[in-house]
Amino acid sequence: MTHPLVYSLPGEKLDGKPRTHNLLFRWTDDRYIRSRTYSETVWKPALVQARVIPPPDRDPRQRKRYTTSRKEGLHQLRHYHASVMLAGGVSVRELAEYLGHADPGFTLRVYAHLMPGSHDRARKAIDDRLFRPREVSHGTGTEQ
Repeated sequence: MTHPLVYSLPGEKLDGKPRTHNLLFRWTDDRYIRSRTYSETVWKPALVQARVIPPPDRDPRQRKRYTTSRKEGLHQLRHYHASVMLAGGVSVRELAEYLGHADPGFTLRVYAHLMPGSHDRARKAIDDRLFRPREVSHGTGTEQ
């Protein structure tokens, strides 16, 4: 297993106050991954290979230009991660921390539609209690 690398990066702007992060995903030389570089060199070529997006065109300077929308963008991985966390029972407060949101209210506003409804949770709680497998006592054949 790879251990996180402690790395200080500028905050919101290039000249912003440095913030220290534990980076798990990084290049093989331990440099941090810029999302745009990763998107252009890894993510979009993988989408082409999977036939999700068409192969790139060339601009007048012969640079590759991929045709994508927000639907196929790298940011969708972040939303997928958040949806998996919520479905797994992670609290909004914890998710906000994991995503780097200062305000859990913001996280709730963005991801509330992905949270199981209270009716679903209540129904599941009853189903789990009433329909769970019962233990059978040894030797008597009676249920406990």
